Amino acid sequence: MTTTRRAFGTLAAGGAVAAVVPARTASASARHRRGRLIARDDFRRGLGQWATELQDGGSVTASRGVLEIDVPSGATVWFKPKLQGPYVLEYIATPVSAGGANDRVSDLNNFWNATDVRSPHDLFATARGGALAEYDYLTTYYSGYGANTNTTTRLRRYVGEPGVRPLIHDYTEPLLTANEPHRVRIVSHGSTVQWWNNGRLVFDYVDPEAYTSGHFAFRTVWSHFRITDFRAWELRQRP
Repeated sequence: MTTTRRAFGTLAAGGAVAAVVPARTASASARHRRGRLIARDDFRRGLGQWATELQDGGSVTASRGVLEIDVPSGATVWFKPKLQGPYVLEYIATPVSAGGANDRVSDLNNFWNATDVRSPHDLFATARGGALAEYDYLTTYYSGYGANTNTTTRLRRYVGEPGVRPLIHDYTEPLLTANEPHRVRIVSHGSTVQWWNNGRLVFDYVDPEAYTSGHFAFRTVWSHFRITDFRAWELRQRP
């Protein structure tokens, strides 16, 4: 297998070569351990901790232990509390394929450590409507797992400039599996940026100018997901 690894400053939007991500196991993060729980939602009391931005409507609900996102186009669902690193964030997402209008298996995406340069002290002071281009004003990490109708898996580092979405990693696999749980883990530990799925390290990036705090969001487009078990813990170095 080959891997594409280039510094964010060398790649503009769309300017990378596709590659295949190497399989790695959970041992790569063994030097870290969880500390205190800093965020959680069991999705049993509605959307009080979340803010939704929908391009063309759709449904986002939280009940009976499930955050359900069923949308015909772009959707971003923000966790309202700001997260400060170092931390590890986990959730389980299942892409639904059961014949529904939006049951297109695609786009298990995330923003994290996000700040909007137009209102850097309050992400929600700037209105956004769910279309992807509106997020160019963020400084953030952006993962797109099984995007583009489940054909690409990419990591980007947004720099807050319209039309500029620097590409860090561009892979042709792994991709989404319909109706199967995807156990995601995001690590934000100083310059270390990682995104895991089902115990496999998908993105592993050392950022010399790291974003170490900000907001997290689920992001998708024309799809249907069920999300459970959202948690974030303080991350500590093992002695």
